[in-house]
Amino acid sequence: MIDIDNQTKIKLDSNFLAFLDSIFLEILKDLGLKDKQCELLLVENAKMQALNLEFRGIDKPTDVLSFPLEFSPLLGSVVISVEFATKIAQELGHSLESEIALLFIHGVLHLLGFDHEVDSGEHREREKEFVEKFCLPKSLIIRAQS
Repeated sequence: MIDIDNQTKIKLDSNFLAFLDSIFLEILKDLGLKDKQCELLLVENAKMQALNLEFRGIDKPTDVLSFPLEFSPLLGSVVISVEFATKIAQELGHSLESEIALLFIHGVLHLLGFDHEVDSGEHREREKEFVEKFCLPKSLIIRAQS
């Protein structure tokens, strides 16, 4: 269900990868979707900064970017900066895996059309539901509103 392209030096164990798969499947099930896939790219800050500049015109790294595709079994790509995620996880006192899972949820919801920058809280509410269901720390947009 998830095609992972790890362009970093971190090693992800099979239990964590299975956890990400279960998150993805739960999001699809909750939204009445099936037979969908997504790509997860794990990158360093330099690559993330280049993508952020190319696609958003912002010349700095960010934590997560989403690139949706239409009319395809592949929903799109979620790109996560492992360096950025590591820093945030350390600052907030939780694991890198938890931060990656949070960012993955956030990114997948963007692939599915949710956009916290323009909606009336739907993205935040959906994200909160999945974060709580999978016993993760506060999510990205929930942290931002606190």
